[in-house]
Amino acid sequence: MSHIPSPRTLDLLIRNVHLCQEHSSELGRLYDVGCADGMVVKARLVTQKQRDILLGFGTEHFDPDLDEDGMQWNSTTTVIDAGGRGMLIPGLCHAHIHLDKCFLLDRCTLETGDFAEALAVTTAAKAMFGTNQDDLMERGRRLILESVASGVTAMRAHVEIDSTVGMTCLEVGLRLKDEMKDKCEVQIAAFAQDPLFQMSGKPTANLAYLVDASQTDGVEAIGSAPYVEPNRNAAKQNIEYLFDLACRRGLHLDFHLDYNLDRRTEPLIWDVLSELKSRIKQGQWKPTQQLCIGHATRLTLWGPEEWHRYVQTVMDLPVTLVGLPQSDMYMMGRDMSSPPRSTLNVCQLEREHMIKAAMAVNNVSNAFTPQGSADPLGLCPLAVALLQAATDRDCRRLLEAVTINAREAIGLQSHRATNGAQGEVYRRLRLFPVVGRRADFVLLHDNREIQSAVCTPCYDRTTIMGGKVVCRRQSNVTFLS
Repeated sequence: MSHIPSPRTLDLLIRNVHLCQEHSSELGRLYDVGCADGMVVKARLVTQKQRDILLGFGTEHFDPDLDEDGMQWNSTTTVIDAGGRGMLIPGLCHAHIHLDKCFLLDRCTLETGDFAEALAVTTAAKAMFGTNQDDLMERGRRLILESVASGVTAMRAHVEIDSTVGMTCLEVGLRLKDEMKDKCEVQIAAFAQDPLFQMSGKPTANLAYLVDASQTDGVEAIGSAPYVEPNRNAAKQNIEYLFDLACRRGLHLDFHLDYNLDRRTEPLIWDVLSELKSRIKQGQWKPTQQLCIGHATRLTLWGPEEWHRYVQTVMDLPVTLVGLPQSDMYMMGRDMSSPPRSTLNVCQLEREHMIKAAMAVNNVSNAFTPQGSADPLGLCPLAVALLQAATDRDCRRLLEAVTINAREAIGLQSHRATNGAQGEVYRRLRLFPVVGRRADFVLLHDNREIQSAVCTPCYDRTTIMGGKVVCRRQSNVTFLS
């Protein structure tokens, strides 16, 4: 049993802050949240007496160093007083982001903007990676720091492994993982963007690099893009081989999958799920492993029957779908007269099928995704319009998609609900700073409730990782006469 330290040893105290409330009747409530040894050790409602004094309605003095419930702190405790204005939410998480391909847009000339061109110009840019590791470090460091400033406390960072870059991107990724360990939990995924097999079924040179990468200390996940293979048989080979590697080392598995809008194409998701069930049955898949499916735009063409089949298939399986709306909407449907909303509808998936999905940024400033920032919360206003989802419940779903669902997607923690009354309580506490959980948060200084955080997320933020403040982002506005 893990030891939860006494409140008298608080490392961090966040006072007078709003939390993610379930009902509108609770919106005015303020809380104090205490953290020690990286964990939440106290989350309590501020009394009406204290709140009146805070807001200027009371005159009675109370000792700020010792409250009536014994929550105590001293000069070594970091105290943040939100003053009844800010809102504390779980730390943001990149469930899917490419560390090595960021900030390349100024090196690419776009003429068509389609996927084939993005792949070609990025491959050309990658040819220079091996001769300029300082550039890789600088761009990767910038991505991580911008992410942390926005409130990201954990990320799955894909680094490419192939005959063009060799192990260079992996080496840089592991260096950045170590350099940033006190600011962000960087989970390195060795990713094969290029084909692993030929038309004949023989392996390409890329496969040997991926095998080596999977055996490298510090790598926690491996992934591939089966849709780039020359035919369907090669795509299935890709899937099966990736499962072999993941099971051999106990790694998480991450597929870029079914990235198309072609009804004539049978989705590969069924092959992936069949393989997962087989590996579990054979005892090869460990309970700690998680399967992540990114893009999956082909699934947006499904009707109720196909989604019902999916729900029945994935029941109790460690699988999370991750929509990448900025990339999906930019790339998909270019040859269609009326392109659909070609990204996973995370709100509808939960509303109609009880599927908890995540959303992620994917790329920042490159040919695959030229627009957008490294801020996962910035995906939420886009999703509000794109998915027509602004109700209280849908806003809650969107916030979960870039926080706790994203963490579950990369295997960092589980928030799977149980049935009945216990499941209802667990669902309500998903966004709450529950005692005993890791203290990863972002304080939104100018938002007070979920709907405003999702529809109009504020700029000023404080990022907290493991109960320690790692970044404070503040705007500086000056009006000139």
